[in-house]
Amino acid sequence: MIDFPIMTLAMSTAYIGVSILTIIAVGISAAAFFRPPEAILESMAEVDVKESWLPMLGTLKAAGVLGLLIGIGVPMPSIGTAAAVGLVVYFVGATIAHIRVGDYSVSGQHMFLLLAVATLVLDLIS
Repeated sequence: MIDFPIMTLAMSTAYIGVSILTIIAVGISAAAFFRPPEAILESMAEVDVKESWLPMLGTLKAAGVLGLLIGIGVPMPSIGTAAAVGLVVYFVGATIAHIRVGDYSVSGQHMFLLLAVATLVLDLIS
């Protein structure tokens, strides 16, 4: 396979940019799960997620954010890849939880899933 330095640089830059967007978005979401506003509590109740689960779910999101930070901050790309995979799995699960109760609307978990998938794809091709 021929390696084009400009393409490699462009993909690396895109990966870092999308990773930073994912880190910010999921990080804010994770923090919200530790002191959830009423909107989050209502959304979780609609999909039968107990309020007592929120700190654990927030911790899983925060672990994904930390893994992405490590993946772009130090030369350990496999940690970033694992974190991106974990976030994809997490948000696929969130989407399934919404579908299970008949909620087919496009909402926050879809945006987070899209960011996590984009981060993973860019990580794998850069």
